[in-house]
Amino acid sequence: MRARNGKFGTRDEGIVARDLRRVLLGTGAILLVPLVAMRFTAEVNWDVLDFAVAGVLLAGIGSLYVLLTRKLRTATQRRAIGGGLLLTLMLVWAELAVGIFGSPIAGS
Repeated sequence: MRARNGKFGTRDEGIVARDLRRVLLGTGAILLVPLVAMRFTAEVNWDVLDFAVAGVLLAGIGSLYVLLTRKLRTATQRRAIGGGLLLTLMLVWAELAVGIFGSPIAGS
């Protein structure tokens, strides 16, 4: 569909693109924490696959939040979506870290 100025796209798409860029920057910032920690302690020992999985998980959940909440009007609805996605993120992260459910994705 053409916008009034004759170009494809809308202002809303620009906002979504901006929010998705923020998600990617936030993901990168969060992944810097274990990267820096690996330089100072032997207790953090991530390899490339760990960073890739964490990056996909964080960016995926963040992007899903942006896309699901872009049309919601009330803060209560956005909080509910955000809380559900945060709970999902924490459960998957814990399963990958220590295998609390004993599923095959945890390596058990």
